[in-house]
Amino acid sequence: MRKQSMRKVVATAVLIFAAMLIVPAHAQRITIPLDGTWSIGESMEPDAIPTLFPHTAPVPGLAHSATPGLPDVDEYHTHEWAYTVTKRDHVLPFTESVEGLGSTIQKRNFLWYERTFKTPAQKKRALLVVNKAQFGTAVWLNGRKIGEHWGSFTAGHFDLADAINWKGENRLLIRIGAHPGAVPDWVLSLGDGEKEFWTPGIYDDVSLLLSDDVVIDTVQVAPRIQSSEILIETEFTNHGAARTVTLTQKVKAWKSGVSVGKTVSEEVSLAAGEHKFVRQTIAISGAELWSPDHPFLYVLDTSNGSDSTTTRFGMRELHFDGKNAILNGKVIYWRGASITLHRFFADPDSGQLPWDDAWVRKFLVDIPKKMNWNGFRICIGPAPQHWLDVADEGGMLLQYEYPVWDDREPLRHKIWNEDEVMSEYKEYVRDNWNHPSLVLWDASNETHWSYLGDKIIPVVRQMDLSGRPWDNGYNGPQGPNDPYETHPYKFVGYFHKEWSSPGDTNLFQMSDLEKGPGHTPEFPGHAAIINEYDWLWLHRDGRPTVLTKPVFDHLLGPNATPDQRFFQASYLLAGLTEHWRATRQFAAVMYLAYLDGEAPNIYTNDNFKNVQTLEFQPYFEDYMGQAFKPLGVNIDFWQPKVQAGSKHSFKIVLTNDTDEALSGKVLLTLSSDEGGPKPEQAEVAYEVPALGQAKYDLDLTIPTSEGQFELKATANCGKSWCPTVSRRRVTVGP
Repeated sequence: MRKQSMRKVVATAVLIFAAMLIVPAHAQRITIPLDGTWSIGESMEPDAIPTLFPHTAPVPGLAHSATPGLPDVDEYHTHEWAYTVTKRDHVLPFTESVEGLGSTIQKRNFLWYERTFKTPAQKKRALLVVNKAQFGTAVWLNGRKIGEHWGSFTAGHFDLADAINWKGENRLLIRIGAHPGAVPDWVLSLGDGEKEFWTPGIYDDVSLLLSDDVVIDTVQVAPRIQSSEILIETEFTNHGAARTVTLTQKVKAWKSGVSVGKTVSEEVSLAAGEHKFVRQTIAISGAELWSPDHPFLYVLDTSNGSDSTTTRFGMRELHFDGKNAILNGKVIYWRGASITLHRFFADPDSGQLPWDDAWVRKFLVDIPKKMNWNGFRICIGPAPQHWLDVADEGGMLLQYEYPVWDDREPLRHKIWNEDEVMSEYKEYVRDNWNHPSLVLWDASNETHWSYLGDKIIPVVRQMDLSGRPWDNGYNGPQGPNDPYETHPYKFVGYFHKEWSSPGDTNLFQMSDLEKGPGHTPEFPGHAAIINEYDWLWLHRDGRPTVLTKPVFDHLLGPNATPDQRFFQASYLLAGLTEHWRATRQFAAVMYLAYLDGEAPNIYTNDNFKNVQTLEFQPYFEDYMGQAFKPLGVNIDFWQPKVQAGSKHSFKIVLTNDTDEALSGKVLLTLSSDEGGPKPEQAEVAYEVPALGQAKYDLDLTIPTSEGQFELKATANCGKSWCPTVSRRRVTVGP
């Protein structure tokens, strides 16, 4: 007991010292970070506070990282998942069918996180912020229940002022659901019917904010790049007597700390208990614009004499004009992927990786820059706030999706509480509106629930002073300048059992891509975004997933090796990428998925050989590393065979995503896998206008020797990322 007490004393002293260090001398707010190691107990009933807390776990993090381990902590099967794998895929026995929303074999319904803290000074207000925890959050302080927050994907705020001990130790308890079934069925907690395991945890930062009576609830910064200024909206609540406070705003560059623009001050009168919004404008002469190539950031210091806060922001605007995305007045094409982080949460190798700063920066910035990506969709579950901070600093464009995926269980939304839904979407906007990387809100994934477009988006759109556009799932654009998502899964037909017989002409062949663009605009006049395509997913050991086994069995046969499947998946995915970019029909081309989760019965997956070291499967890195280069090269040819000794004309499509004209030479070669004579080749000089395209026909004489050949187009352009290569496998025969 003495050692444990001493550890608590040392930890508290370090915490207080750290809190003092992070508070600027002029600030009135004291922020106490409460991240670290917490103790964990468990219970079946929601108000049965445990007497023992025998486990420890990191915050932020997930409960599967607890020590000692929590048995069966990930085990929860939704009704949808159990029905699917039982009735359709025959993975589970029929006895595993689930009634209601889901079931679990766990002997717990709730996890209780415990820690103690002391405050470095006495203030009048104390606000606990739990940035994100699943599933549902309830808070007790010093034996008193403070409140509950049902949302699993937004921040919960808890007023501790009436229960805090300013002079001694405070015992804090945070209760979360051990699985989605612990949350009332009218709460948005299940949004992924393809996820086998559901892992609880406080997966974002926890902090305590101390201030005096006039509390700054929120600060929103909206850039106005045309006038080189920012619009600031500050939200106050006066918890004391009537008074007048001085609201002061000051901008400086984030890295250098150099002051920018004129400090703005305003007297604000507040009645007792009044809640008020105040808008101010600050001119930033010669503002540096935020972009993927130049992610310049500013910070705004806000103070009212009673409370203070600092807000980081970037000067940028993104909107859609017709089929194009416009960033800071220029057309930009998104290249990247969707990230299904919450599927990765259930991966046995995930551990604490999503909270390891070096891993996150390598994942979100270093690798994408190397792969020539500039954007992602965060899909079916939000990321910790630190991820968005890193994206801000690295210059990644984010489509940020709220985890609603309802089409597969269309009756479920009828039991959702519409007030709760509205509240969660409002919190979602509030939590994220200052991130420059977040340029497109996304209301749902593949969903036709009209309530989102009819009721939710019109309300929350008005909250965002930056006026970001919204994606509305499969409902179509809600606003006149909103884009829409499309998911062209060309190989999906193989999964339908009635279509999967070998040689069936109804099945998609890559040569079908030569017939035309392959996309009929669903909503003419609106930009189309591809944020899912692939259907070539593999387990990390090379086995097909539940969805892709029919594809690989058809293409390669059931006895193909993992190496053959890895090659085929990367080769075809790169070909699809080249094609979708070359159509110039899409403002974004993002495949699924850059990060996913390994599990016994997965549907989708990523392309990592080792997710801990972030090492790609080599074929993927080779082929997709070419397919996403700013100068796209697409050999518009997918015939499996060409006649020996014939002459053939091959169309090469060059797509320039940069805002400068590119020129150079394209070399087309046809070489045998077995070596031999000098490859057949043809060459042409090219010019491609900025953000434009050029197409060239190159003639080759096909060799008389038969066998397997590689057709390769190589475009040089004088840039550091050049050349760009497109490759096709072809048989030369009679």
